[in-house]
Amino acid sequence: MSAEGTRALVLAGGGVTGIAWEIGVLDGLAAAGTDVTSADLIVGTSAGAAVGAQVAQVTPLADLVARQLTPPSESGEISVTLDVEEYRAKMAEIMAGSADADAMRALIGKMALEADTVPEAVRREVIVARLPIQTWPDRPLVLTAVDTATGVWRTFDSGDGVPLVDAVAASCAVPGVWPPVTIDGKRYMDGGARSLTNADVARGHERVLVLVPMAMLDEQRAQLDAELESLGGGVSSLVIAADEASVAAMGPNPLDPEFRATALAGGRRQALEMAEAVATFWA
Repeated sequence: MSAEGTRALVLAGGGVTGIAWEIGVLDGLAAAGTDVTSADLIVGTSAGAAVGAQVAQVTPLADLVARQLTPPSESGEISVTLDVEEYRAKMAEIMAGSADADAMRALIGKMALEADTVPEAVRREVIVARLPIQTWPDRPLVLTAVDTATGVWRTFDSGDGVPLVDAVAASCAVPGVWPPVTIDGKRYMDGGARSLTNADVARGHERVLVLVPMAMLDEQRAQLDAELESLGGGVSSLVIAADEASVAAMGPNPLDPEFRATALAGGRRQALEMAEAVATFWA
């Protein structure tokens, strides 16, 4: 899937407001003259999977922006109350004492399987509503997920024979919030259980642009730095993470669709502020 001498766009997780922020960034950059959706590879995790699946199909950014501005009652999204700090504390408690990364993620998977969520079919319809085109694009798109039973991380692409809707739904299946997704008899959850960004999927590409729709914790930033370092010498990378104003615009709950419009505006503002630097990097 990778080829040297190419550009990769990495779209990180961040909830329904993260989807809006990333679309805002992409739209703002395109308006300023740099359309990074032309990347040779798009990597999507969670919210980034939903965005990546849309832009990889060359869906006009204006259409995606318009969808973010529809009233929540018409968007098909399901609003869920989520206390981010409480959720992070719960994840930390589950992960404490795990023998290794796979074992840690398997514990999260166990929690995800036992959680009281909406039915899988109901959640799948939300993903269907997000995707104007529901087939894999002709160009490289890689989405990330984690096997709930084993904790093993995996990727999906057009060669796997997995429907795009299911791959996106799996990558967006926040453990404990949304139901794991059944694919070939296995249950998968959010690729963010392995990494917020999964930027190391872009190995083999010379320029890697990463969009992160949140203020990263120290450990998340350290993991992203390690992923980018693993890409090897000679690789250039640029990270655009939500700044303080964008974080405020996205509200306290990343799963609340009421904040999509302000999140979108925050992303677009940041894009315009970063436009010159991105244009130089991407050229």
